[in-house]
Amino acid sequence: MAIQSAYDVYKQNSVYTASPGELTLMLYNGCIKFIHQGEKAIEQKNKEKTNENIKKAQAIISELMATLDMKYEISKQMLPLYEYMHRRLIEANLKNDIEILKEIEGLVTEFRDTWKEVIKINRQKQNIGDKI
Repeated sequence: MAIQSAYDVYKQNSVYTASPGELTLMLYNGCIKFIHQGEKAIEQKNKEKTNENIKKAQAIISELMATLDMKYEISKQMLPLYEYMHRRLIEANLKNDIEILKEIEGLVTEFRDTWKEVIKINRQKQNIGDKI
């Protein structure tokens, strides 16, 4: 029990101390995790777990939409993509469709990987700036 409690404290602290970029990365990773769990639940014919996990993925996509800063052009381009993913997750949940989940998992994985690169580049720039 103490080990789980320590892990929970660690997870909570990592969220509190994360930068906005790292939080976005955590959201992408969480979304991928819940989509994957939804796929497994469909395979196991567990409708309750399927619904629970897909709804968690939908909530993360909703959060990503809510955090977009629409004064930037990239946000205006991302919003319709997030809306599409959200609609497809609803459809996957209604139809218990693994193929739709795989499609969305692929998109979220691409976004996550791109976001990782953005964070990496920003850190490199920051490190160069700190040395000057």
